[in-house]
Amino acid sequence: MYKELQETIAEMTAPGQMFSIAEVEVGGYPVKAWAMAPNSLRDIWLSSAGHANADYLVYQDERWTYAQAHEQVARIANWLVANGIGRHDRVAIAMRNFPEWMLSYWAIASIGAVSVGVNAWWVPDELKYGLKDSGTRLLICDAERLARFEGIRGELPELKVVAVRVDAAPSWATPWSEVLESEAVLPEAAIAPDDDACIFYTSGTTGAPKGAQLTHRGCVNNILSVVFGTMSQATTQARVLGKTPPDLLSGGKTQLASIIATPLFHVTANNCLAQTATIGGGKLVHMHKWDAGEALRLIEQEKVTIFSGVPTMSREIINHPDFATRDTSTLTALNGGGAPVQPDLVGKIDKNARGAQAGQGYGMTETSGIISTSSGFFLSDKPSSAGRVLPVFEVKSIDKEGNTLPTGATGEICVRSSQVIKGYLNRPEATAQTIVDGWLRTGDIGYVDADNFIFLVDRAKEMVLRGGENVFCSEVETALYKHPGVAECSVFSVPDERLGEEVGAAIFPAAGARPTAAELREYCKTQLAAYKAPRYIWILDEPLPRNASGKFVKRALQDSLDIAAAG
Repeated sequence: MYKELQETIAEMTAPGQMFSIAEVEVGGYPVKAWAMAPNSLRDIWLSSAGHANADYLVYQDERWTYAQAHEQVARIANWLVANGIGRHDRVAIAMRNFPEWMLSYWAIASIGAVSVGVNAWWVPDELKYGLKDSGTRLLICDAERLARFEGIRGELPELKVVAVRVDAAPSWATPWSEVLESEAVLPEAAIAPDDDACIFYTSGTTGAPKGAQLTHRGCVNNILSVVFGTMSQATTQARVLGKTPPDLLSGGKTQLASIIATPLFHVTANNCLAQTATIGGGKLVHMHKWDAGEALRLIEQEKVTIFSGVPTMSREIINHPDFATRDTSTLTALNGGGAPVQPDLVGKIDKNARGAQAGQGYGMTETSGIISTSSGFFLSDKPSSAGRVLPVFEVKSIDKEGNTLPTGATGEICVRSSQVIKGYLNRPEATAQTIVDGWLRTGDIGYVDADNFIFLVDRAKEMVLRGGENVFCSEVETALYKHPGVAECSVFSVPDERLGEEVGAAIFPAAGARPTAAELREYCKTQLAAYKAPRYIWILDEPLPRNASGKFVKRALQDSLDIAAAG
């Protein structure tokens, strides 16, 4: 089937086809791009107007059609221009997953301004840092973020504020209703492909957050990459089975519908899900807060076709007591992103999801979204893989000295593409360290096989160096997840005087299970070399802490644990 996949890709990327490849110069280096890609996100948004009467945004009992959304985006854009916001100006969006997030984003992009995606979990000092670092001229925020901003407002006296979903806006903020009183005609705008489209901040686990500068070219190419990755593998699978390839852009008779479960201030939800759904006339069902039971209710009610979130969310969906009783027949895919999909989860989805296939994409903020993708046959056949490299990416692995390694050799994954960010805002040194001769150093350790599939071993910073032996945390986590008593786990390094570092693991048991540390340790030894088994194991009474995107927060977890309490 890999031969057939290569043939499908060759057909789809042939000259003159929708996914033909071009070489363009970005930052002084030749990179690959989709030849037919529109110039800007404005063009993407304008192209969606043809879906007019189809539902676009859904939140609780509120609903916007594409026509209604286009009208409001035009009004927002006009208000922004009337208030001095133009090309290259930065506008911060600080709110939960409300429909106003996407409406604001499209309006900002359509006038050539730059969206600053503010982490909704930031405390006031972090918010102040992000607003100052980005040079934000205008802040659009919900009630909770408005309250946080009020305490720092005196330090940002020139910043204009728009208040969304507040009972009564303070005198120093413009209510959203006033913004929507503007004329419903989208202003003209000149936008270049390499203009900044948005700034998304990294998590800041190794210092102050860095503002990644995503361009219009990068975002638009990512949209086509997501579509291509899904279409190429689905088409190949259909051909192998002797079936008609699905019409994934239109969704056929059923409207494409996705739940927005991860935060819109990250590329997973914004770039890979929301933007891609928009060009296909898809429906975006917003969740205010993650809850697997509520997600199942929405899947049934809104006839959701694609669920995409971090892997823990897909696991919670299929493990939820309501999964067996809710109508999930419209689901075609349970996708994971933002973290590796554990091999056991692939099997559980294939077995239990009644027609929905597992899928995942590997990428990062610095690549405007995805680098590789895998689904269906290919994920089942290579469940440990992060997917096949997309055609607009060059990929290599390097050793610690920066030398390129042969195919199949493990090293740091580096990529080059039109999707790579311009750099980190105000951080020339960090930019120079991360992007070298046009190549982005991902910080991920892995290799590329002969079929051009990426296999990630671990993050470089999430490796345990135990007495000269490298222990990759993800490998131990995969082993632990095979134990029926493990619902959640996180593996990390623990300082050790003799060996330098030891392997530690925090475990949240499955419902009704009571595994002991000794039991889990011995189980690991049946799956892995003995030196890889965790020496320190903590059995927790509560689920592991997560960040805004749903990923486990290892540093916070490590800091909270007492080594004396480990089993």
